[in-house]
Amino acid sequence: MFPNHAQPLVSAPAETAVLALLLAEGPLSRVELARRAGLSSTAVTKAARPLIEDGYLHELPPERTAPGAGRPVNPLAVTADREYFAGVKISAEALYGTVCDLRAGVRATAERRLGADRGPAAVCALLHELVDELLGSAPEFRERTRHLGIAVSGDVDRPAGRVRYSVLPGWQDVPVAETVARATGLSVTVENDVKALTVAEHWFGEGIGTEYFALVTIGAGIGSGLVVGGQLVSGAYGVAGEMGHLSIDPAGPRCHCGQTGCVEAIASSDAIRDAVRRAGGDPELDFDGAVLLARAGEPAARAAFARAGQAIGTGIATLVNLLGPERVVVTGEGLDTYDLFGVHIREAYAAHCFKAAAACPLTLRPLPWEEWARGAAVLGIQALFP
Repeated sequence: MFPNHAQPLVSAPAETAVLALLLAEGPLSRVELARRAGLSSTAVTKAARPLIEDGYLHELPPERTAPGAGRPVNPLAVTADREYFAGVKISAEALYGTVCDLRAGVRATAERRLGADRGPAAVCALLHELVDELLGSAPEFRERTRHLGIAVSGDVDRPAGRVRYSVLPGWQDVPVAETVARATGLSVTVENDVKALTVAEHWFGEGIGTEYFALVTIGAGIGSGLVVGGQLVSGAYGVAGEMGHLSIDPAGPRCHCGQTGCVEAIASSDAIRDAVRRAGGDPELDFDGAVLLARAGEPAARAAFARAGQAIGTGIATLVNLLGPERVVVTGEGLDTYDLFGVHIREAYAAHCFKAAAACPLTLRPLPWEEWARGAAVLGIQALFP
């Protein structure tokens, strides 16, 4: 039914361009595809033919044209249910899973709460159960799914399929892709969760059509993903774009990564909670309690959120100054408290952006956990390309 399990669906540049455009922006006519991809109409027809024959593309009914404008055209569209993709987001407390179609449309979701054992073996076994449930929720899912994407926070070696370091499950050097592939029989891609979400937003969300794009997440961690020249930036060591670990205050608190004054050490939800605890002398205070204090006007709590906002805004400005994205999406569970530090983010961003770079808009986009799982599934769609 499918091409070779581990091989990309497309390899020729023309096929790659045609499929990518139709995934993100289709349906499109052959004439429009040729114009957008810089190809001849003949090249588009040749590139589309095998994808039509394999069922990944189909022709829509002819569109009527104005009198004298020539014969009607048959736009090309992606056959969304030709193949499905499973995705799992590993969070600190749960696994969130989804099955998506070829256009990244969510077809099914499920979740599993993590038990007391957060070790790799226990979590991977639970992940296998979750994927089995998802693929069993419709007959066509199991027979048309060959790719599974897994998204996890931290330092991920995507080519090797290993989690080198993740603070949330507390893992170091874990061969996740090999373990899960052996259990599920699927082709597995493992990626940093923010990078996976960035790919999903670039291909199917706010970043469609951009060559330079950034996504920033705020909450339990501070993360970022960068797209330059239309491609996700990972860097030589796979950790490019880690805004959360920009050291912006040499005298600031120590970060779990070992540095001092990182954005994450100042602006994560745990960092804000700890700052309010120290100021108030209440070691039992939780983050929700810190939020309540800040919203009630308690000075130390409001100051902690203000400092967090300043750190985030400074970090975003640094990314924008270096890379010049067309837009920045800000998301994450931290948006629930944006009323407490949003103005400080925007003030610091404006103050630290260089000249015209400040014109880059910040777009707030709340994304539930299921969207993070969708980001993981999009890794499978991405695997169709060389």
